[in-house]
Amino acid sequence: MSMSNISQVLLRNSELLSAKTPLFINLLEDGFITHYLDDYPQANITCYNTNFIDYLAITDKYKNHLKTVFTSEYKNDLKHDLVVINFPKSKDELAFTLAMIAPYLLTDAKIILVGEKKGGVQSSPKLTQHFLTSCQKIDAARHCLLFAGIVNTKAGESEAFTIESWYKNYQINISGIELTIASLPGVFSQKKLDVGTALLLDNLPQSMQGKVLDFGCGAGVISCFIGKKFANTELSLLDVSALAIASAKKTLTLNGLSGNVFASNSLANVNENYQHIVSNPPFHQGTKTSYQATEDFLRGIKKHLTINKQKNSDITIVANSFLQYLPIMKQHIGNTKAIASKQGFNIYYHHQT
Repeated sequence: MSMSNISQVLLRNSELLSAKTPLFINLLEDGFITHYLDDYPQANITCYNTNFIDYLAITDKYKNHLKTVFTSEYKNDLKHDLVVINFPKSKDELAFTLAMIAPYLLTDAKIILVGEKKGGVQSSPKLTQHFLTSCQKIDAARHCLLFAGIVNTKAGESEAFTIESWYKNYQINISGIELTIASLPGVFSQKKLDVGTALLLDNLPQSMQGKVLDFGCGAGVISCFIGKKFANTELSLLDVSALAIASAKKTLTLNGLSGNVFASNSLANVNENYQHIVSNPPFHQGTKTSYQATEDFLRGIKKHLTINKQKNSDITIVANSFLQYLPIMKQHIGNTKAIASKQGFNIYYHHQT
């Protein structure tokens, strides 16, 4: 991987990054950490990633040189004197992240916020005004901005962080089925049901039983609907995001359902076969558009479809109509049809015969 613009901007400001116990939040494995270790070999580094792919890449490369963390709620025995944050897509997620790490910061810890201009990083001073004593723009280069500030000594003295208080709950009613959805900041469709998922739920198979895989489950809306409507299903939910996984588990519990919720880089951790596979697949990696994980999923999913002539097996996908998934599905899965379309979304359906 070539070094990202964000990492290049950080390296331009290496003198700001001197620390004994730095915490890197959602940075990529693109060579930056190698440079940092060269500059500061004595640093006791912790890398916290909510994206499973990034977590695996950093762990695989640096497992003997630093600590890596993949979880929805950050905890550590260390206290940090520096935090570098890759500015998140969601502003609510930034507030969540700052509140979560506050108990693990030393007095006067330095906070670095870096991100692409189009990703909202320019709002850092406003968003951090209650957390930092100051937040100053330090650099602007490669379409990115870098801000630095010092933690307000009162930031860690506020009410203790509890992840439960950060879930947003909302109710949905589809075809007479009522569900409570719980979602942490930054999780797709956090505050309401999105158009694509609603269209998918209206076009599920008329009968479903057996094992179901929900690829890119988000907050668990699709699986919970299936679990409520079709009692004889066994739910498995997969996502790359630690925040989505926690949200899906919470949503299942709130609706009296159970399921196997797990992280996976596309299909890497999928070890079973399923009668029904459903997905509103993601095509963003942070603020970047990224189709790779979904295309890998479409190319490899057929081998995880149960082959049983006595039972129906199928794959149901919803996707933005501009995404060229249908040709991929036809080539790698077999006969696939577009069975519904609404507001720029298509439903693609494959029935195993």
